[in-house]
Amino acid sequence: MRRLGVHTSISGGLPESLRRARELGATAMQMFSHNPRGWAMRALSDAEAGEFRRLKRELGIRPVVIHASYLVNLTSAEGEIREKSIRMLKEELARGDAIGADYVVLHAGYQIGREEGGARPVLIKAIKTALAGRRGDTGLLIENTAGVSVGEVARIAKEAGTAGICLDTCHAWAAGYDVGAPEGLALLKKEIGAAWDLKRVRVIHLNDSRGTIGSGWDRHDHIGKGKIGLEGMREFLAFKPFSDVPLILETPKDNPGDDRRNLETVRKLLAGTR
Repeated sequence: MRRLGVHTSISGGLPESLRRARELGATAMQMFSHNPRGWAMRALSDAEAGEFRRLKRELGIRPVVIHASYLVNLTSAEGEIREKSIRMLKEELARGDAIGADYVVLHAGYQIGREEGGARPVLIKAIKTALAGRRGDTGLLIENTAGVSVGEVARIAKEAGTAGICLDTCHAWAAGYDVGAPEGLALLKKEIGAAWDLKRVRVIHLNDSRGTIGSGWDRHDHIGKGKIGLEGMREFLAFKPFSDVPLILETPKDNPGDDRRNLETVRKLLAGTR
């Protein structure tokens, strides 16, 4: 059975995110390790970390993915912001080690303050700095964004010495890849394979898109309700090279029950791909 999960809340403590995932029938999950809106992080106690590890084993949920804070900007032209971002990424990885998380996912996009050509080496250097001397088991994954090619993300992830990449379907669609058609999937396969290795796609963020293909508009939608559509999602899920990669939804939470409905839609699509 393919691993399938969703991003869950850490309200009430990190272990609660696992319980929420289990209530939804998820076998994988993603969360923030702290409040993503601020630089400050509350201390993670040994008791909370131990309870998370115990519950993860008991529930059999894997992978457990931490999404790095959106404040992290490793290509900032402001040295202070860049240094704070490196420190925060190091802390995200350390928290992952403490709770037994499998991966930390980081957005790769060339961010405000630098043009693409100058940002790339700055990004790679910053990632290498964050990874230097690490002894833990939590791997860092670089996520494709709406403004950078998937092949370029794979090259950055490889050169920086990360564990692999996280492929987001909405972001790929916004960058011009038709993830719901054979030709678009073949292009993804070609670009990732040429840059690194298809097996380095460790996690997939499965999201529909509210924007048109190639729009650069990063707006997630409910599965089958956006521009990729239900048949496009079915085509993507049937794509053999990614057939064993765990799926994690980052779909909107507009109404109570949205997570459950989106997960059930994916389960039905998966049942039809067997």
